[in-house]
Amino acid sequence: MGGVEEFLAADHRRLDDLLREASVVPGEFDAVTYGRFRSGLLKHIGMEEKILLPAAARFRGGEPLPIATKLRLDHGAIAALLVPSPTAEIVAVLRSILERHNRIEEGREGLYATCDRLAGGAAADLVEQLRVAPEVPLSPCNDGPKVRPALARAIRRAGYDAEADLLLAAG
Repeated sequence: MGGVEEFLAADHRRLDDLLREASVVPGEFDAVTYGRFRSGLLKHIGMEEKILLPAAARFRGGEPLPIATKLRLDHGAIAALLVPSPTAEIVAVLRSILERHNRIEEGREGLYATCDRLAGGAAADLVEQLRVAPEVPLSPCNDGPKVRPALARAIRRAGYDAEADLLLAAG
């Protein structure tokens, strides 16, 4: 495992732990821990969108990775799921999408290993850029009437139709 993969896969595990801690009691969510999860996940997405994917494109002579569009659609769906207050349904959909999304990023053929290979000797510099990435300011959760339909659209755009149906049925 190289530097990028080691760093970002460890962050996946940290985020998974925070979400698990936030939802120890079924149907209830610890607001402080969930806020840390939410903030951390948005920072993680920002690291990938603003640092990792652009670096990969630079290493490829300006050519984005073939998987970049899918990752960006997933990031949009994941970020949208962080807008409303957590519910059992929202967290179930979030976990489902994160599980599949993380498989694209981790492993020998995943995004992170690919970036390690592309970066070569510059991988340590890339990890340092990721390490010092800024926190993302959080807005309060929004549970307004337009949120669920917007969530469903973002989730469908990313190719998760069953998850969108679940959210609409629950809302």
